[in-house]
Amino acid sequence: MVRIDIMEDQILRLDRRELMAGLGAAVLGPAIPAIAAARGRPSLMLQAKAGVLALRPGEPDTPIWSLIGPTPDPGSRFKQGDELEITLGSELPVPTVLNWHGIDGVPAAEPLVARSPLSPKARETFVVPLRQAGTFLCDLRLLGDGQARPLPARALIVGESDPVAVDRDEVFLIEDWRLRPDGTPIAPGGDPKDAKPVYTINGLTTLDIPVRTNERLRFRFVNGCQRTVIAVKIEGHEVKVMALDGQPSEPFPARNGALALAPGGRVDAFIDASATPGSTSAILLHDGRESRPIARLVASNEPPLRSAPLPVAPALPTYGLPAQLDLKNALRIALTLGGSKVDWVTPASFARSAAPAFRAKAGRTVVLALSNPAGIPEIFHLHGHHFRVLDRLDDGWKPFWLDTLAIDSGQTQRIAFAAEYAGRWLIESMATDWAAPRLVRWYSVE
Repeated sequence: MVRIDIMEDQILRLDRRELMAGLGAAVLGPAIPAIAAARGRPSLMLQAKAGVLALRPGEPDTPIWSLIGPTPDPGSRFKQGDELEITLGSELPVPTVLNWHGIDGVPAAEPLVARSPLSPKARETFVVPLRQAGTFLCDLRLLGDGQARPLPARALIVGESDPVAVDRDEVFLIEDWRLRPDGTPIAPGGDPKDAKPVYTINGLTTLDIPVRTNERLRFRFVNGCQRTVIAVKIEGHEVKVMALDGQPSEPFPARNGALALAPGGRVDAFIDASATPGSTSAILLHDGRESRPIARLVASNEPPLRSAPLPVAPALPTYGLPAQLDLKNALRIALTLGGSKVDWVTPASFARSAAPAFRAKAGRTVVLALSNPAGIPEIFHLHGHHFRVLDRLDDGWKPFWLDTLAIDSGQTQRIAFAAEYAGRWLIESMATDWAAPRLVRWYSVE
């Protein structure tokens, strides 16, 4: 059982409050890109199929179910303002549905409440308007509990309309896998027994990232783990947080260069390379049990990229979220996470006819009191809208927006959002335990 307070060690030096707050184109058809281009839209073709991943050096590859994009990169890149035509084709033997983190206000893309699971050997196409720049996440895991093989995630990057002053923009997608002693992988939602965790970064078990002195990197850290809250520490560098869960924040330094991410959480951070040429800087991952090196920044022996570091980076541009929330006249709802199975159901048991958790009028502020009576932390993911984390007395909020939040055992956390987008939206909850089921409800904005 993972406890968040285990992460309060001398390696990362994070306290609990900081950690919780931080928290195949041919098959699809060659005509699809041409059709999308004729409509003036970029296209993204995704294929769900059997695949393998090298998780054990020197041993046979591990069989998984893959979500393949047009390139081997961990993320697909587009521009703010694009209308993205997405086609998903499935060769899996089970129904599947594409799930999103961070795409606000697109009811037609909502899994289960709008989009039914895709049958085996089928495909579907839908359009997502990319109104906001940021770092987003998609996967096929909503129906993945207890399946024959585990499923990976993919990042989706939407670039700002105006250039951002960085030299490189890199995705850092972290995922976890559970392998039995014989190398067999298991999906979440079942007892892991004697299975051991293996972590990958962009599909690799280790990664070297070459850097030059005075080079500025934008790292898009994505927690693609199934159930695990993680902390990532970059040694020897100041790490400036610029965005959380795809939304710009007030820039602030990460304490001791460490970042905390709930499953599905994303952090955009700027790093100015400053290490001595020829040296290396470890990137450590802490999963609540131990710290382990997962990557390195390798300082090049080439001359510095520039004579001095770039000036302090300004905040990233914001896109339409309100500066103020009307808490006085807010609709207030209490939700117990992982509570009555009459209210919370597994995605496979979800019915559109089920009563919503709440209904809100468009334009009204909603305050949710999220209670976790369980003995381990719970992960809460709100679809359709981003939210603010409220201060304890509801007299203000944290200076950032989130769509995913880890709530410690026995705690209640209040969040607030402006119910801006009409539609039916999912709510997800799951405990930070590999065997814990993913549970869902839905809410309505009218």
